[in-house]
Amino acid sequence: MQEDIKKYLQELPEDRQKVMQQLRETILQNIPKGFEETFIYKSIGYVVPKTLYPNGYHCDNKLPLPFINIASQKNFIAIYHMGIYADPKLYGWFLEEYPKHCKSKLDMGKSCIRFKKVNEIPFQLIAELVSKMTWEDWVKLYEQSFRNK
Repeated sequence: MQEDIKKYLQELPEDRQKVMQQLRETILQNIPKGFEETFIYKSIGYVVPKTLYPNGYHCDNKLPLPFINIASQKNFIAIYHMGIYADPKLYGWFLEEYPKHCKSKLDMGKSCIRFKKVNEIPFQLIAELVSKMTWEDWVKLYEQSFRNK
């Protein structure tokens, strides 16, 4: 998996390599223990490993439970944060905090936060965001929000 991540980063344009590496390091330094970095969905992912949550992902239980993915898309850098999609309180916190860290308008879908200008990524805010949910919190929320539907 680490080789896949290394290859993915090396294949990006140089300006994207630096930003994606900084984003990766921000997540690794701040994500609670238990999550595991992997290469999944053609991007860098942070998952609850099957050793901690054997049920895995309901869409394909062979896969670990996804939590965050980061990707360099054609026109933007994307952070896919499943917790922000599933937890209205976390979502509200993020909407309130975003303007305090970034001058540009928030570009966000259900779980996808898009940054078209790579020099405007609010790394400190991302650090806070990824630190707010443990793998146990995520599994509990996931089971309440998705597993039983």
